[in-house]
Amino acid sequence: MREEILRRLKVIEQEEDVTIIYVCESGSRAWGFPSADSDYDVRFIYKHPRDWYLSIDVEGNRDVIERPINDELDISGWDLRKALKLLRISNPPLLEWLSSPIIYRQEPGIADKLRRAIDEFYSPIASFHHYLNMARNNHREFLRGDLVRVKKYFYVLRPLLAIRWIGLNIGPVPMEFEKLIDNCIDSTDLKTAISDLLERKKTGQEMDKQPKIAVISDYIENELAGFTKMAPPTERAKPTLEKLNHLFREILST
Repeated sequence: MREEILRRLKVIEQEEDVTIIYVCESGSRAWGFPSADSDYDVRFIYKHPRDWYLSIDVEGNRDVIERPINDELDISGWDLRKALKLLRISNPPLLEWLSSPIIYRQEPGIADKLRRAIDEFYSPIASFHHYLNMARNNHREFLRGDLVRVKKYFYVLRPLLAIRWIGLNIGPVPMEFEKLIDNCIDSTDLKTAISDLLERKKTGQEMDKQPKIAVISDYIENELAGFTKMAPPTERAKPTLEKLNHLFREILST
């Protein structure tokens, strides 16, 4: 599949006349809890030739590349300028892409510069609100009622643990679920219940609607209630926009 992903990226570069500068896995495979039949969620950042950005109608130019999703592969990417605008506001999905443990291809110098920019523009407040909204929405959609699709626990647990991570004030949220568990959960019983659920998901065991897992459900309810009342973290001072303008021009020149 890795060879197929790299092949498709080359086709995209040829069809769109772009250079792809960073490609990663962004879904359950990168989070660390894929099922046996999980698809591949491939995300990339690309740049056009410099003159593309100098057209008078540049604001009307499309800044996303997408390809039809099939059973195995979901692949899409953002233009460099779009990515930098999102980096400026500390967009959590972009931050996760750049911290993915599964990288299919990258321009090392450029990727390193983007990661250094994350350290400067990271916003705890933006991340806090993003993950809290995600946890609330996924809880409302997947975990109401006496019977739940238990694999959906992960879609609520991960953002809740991300909020705990933000509260530790140790930097942007990592993509790997295991890191969040290790740093943000103290309860042995809760860790054991989550570990058992992870193992079931990874081995492809059937996890349709079943009775709630009490220790996990109680944790989720308590965390949601507490985070809803909690004051957001203090915002950090950010560099000026000119730093990203300089980075944009520098990357286009390489």
